[in-house]
Amino acid sequence: MSGFLKVEGTKIVNSNGPVILTGAANGGHLNMENFITGYPGHESEHKKVIEKKIGKEKFEYFFDKFYEYFWTEEDAKLYQSLGLNCLRIPFNYHHFLDDEGDLFEINPKGFEKLDRIIDSCAKYGIYTILDLHTAPGGQSQGWHCDSKIHFALFWEFKVFQDAIVNLWGKIAEYYKDNQWVAGYNPLNEPAVSNHSKLIEFYNRIEKCIRLVDPYHILYLDANTYAVDFSHFPEKPYPNTVYAIHDYSTFGFPNTTGKLYQGTEEEKLKLKTQYEGKIEFMKKHNVPVWNGEWGPVYDSEIRGDKNPDVTNKARYAVLKDQLEVYKTGDPSGDNTPISWSIWLYKDIGYQGLTYVSPKSKWFEVFGDWLIKKNKLMLDRWGKVLNEDDKYYKALAEHMEKNIPEKYHRALYPRHHSIYTYITRVCREMLFSQYCQHEYAELFENLSFEELDELAGSFKLENCLQRHELNDILKTYHHG
Repeated sequence: MSGFLKVEGTKIVNSNGPVILTGAANGGHLNMENFITGYPGHESEHKKVIEKKIGKEKFEYFFDKFYEYFWTEEDAKLYQSLGLNCLRIPFNYHHFLDDEGDLFEINPKGFEKLDRIIDSCAKYGIYTILDLHTAPGGQSQGWHCDSKIHFALFWEFKVFQDAIVNLWGKIAEYYKDNQWVAGYNPLNEPAVSNHSKLIEFYNRIEKCIRLVDPYHILYLDANTYAVDFSHFPEKPYPNTVYAIHDYSTFGFPNTTGKLYQGTEEEKLKLKTQYEGKIEFMKKHNVPVWNGEWGPVYDSEIRGDKNPDVTNKARYAVLKDQLEVYKTGDPSGDNTPISWSIWLYKDIGYQGLTYVSPKSKWFEVFGDWLIKKNKLMLDRWGKVLNEDDKYYKALAEHMEKNIPEKYHRALYPRHHSIYTYITRVCREMLFSQYCQHEYAELFENLSFEELDELAGSFKLENCLQRHELNDILKTYHHG
């Protein structure tokens, strides 16, 4: 080892000099998300319904196997071979805290789950960043913070914030001597209209962690889904990297059906979008970490038309974003920034690896996934279809009857009425009903079949997205 990573100016360094952290996130593992593995709605609700359908013994058996198989030493070997040196580990607070118990009592099994990943990565020279992806009550309005509602209640109840400050104090104390931990990402994509609440929370987190761990870097996401630093303190936090998420609309389906062409105008938009997000870092001479980015990819399995043509355009977006990041350091010295692409493994949307269509997973859930895709129960990476007309009609009805000024009064302001409707009606309410249909597919499976089902996520049963992985390897070696 070359000592703890730390911040110097706009760089992350160790005792040998600057370190550029590049990698992915193992999202869908310790923090499950609906499009990553295929369930509808929210993780905690999804688990409760499954447990009710199959009983506690089978439920615990399946998820123990799922956690075991999703990331193993074989994954760390592959990761290293791709030239990646840092894994972002998103985790759900439920691995440490019990909503129905004492929120200040820490479950040690949470550390066991993190240790398995961290230790396997360390063996292959891979750093890890610990990312708290959910918080009690939800730190944003999105489904991915597992709150089951579209309000960010985390900011309304001080006890929720107290519990998470306490949790990070315990995590920092536990990992304070581990030099392979590249640092702590205390809260994924916070979103609160009163910016001062986020800053006060970060102030508390910083003080709590520094009391027990003076070494590790903090990676602080901007407000409003990691894009807005406008209310951050003028004096930067010590030994801190400022985190953005830089998804480009060019990497996602759009209503026009137009694909990215790689024109100079499009490339300029990619660059301008990025540079606008790092104005704070330029002004204060501090590092930036792009904690999430990356296109989604089409698949014949889901019934997408002409996936090869679409994906060729998406890979072009990926390459052009990497060109921006190669010289994106806020200092202006044309050196690279650190980044973490979203994501490492899934069922075929974005992953560097993905579950084989011939696996037990698709044998059990294949028909369901096609139905879910048609219903667009999760909107991430979906192409709009004829079923969307119902939500559009409701949005048009509301737009006719709600003056624009009242809509603009809601936060986040970049969300349209249509976005609110689809999130609440489809991603929450409709999905809540469909949880039961999905869970019923587990009902008649034996322990052996549950083991095989979870084993679908073993690397040996997954495919690689070779085009994506070759681009990432070329970034490092080409």
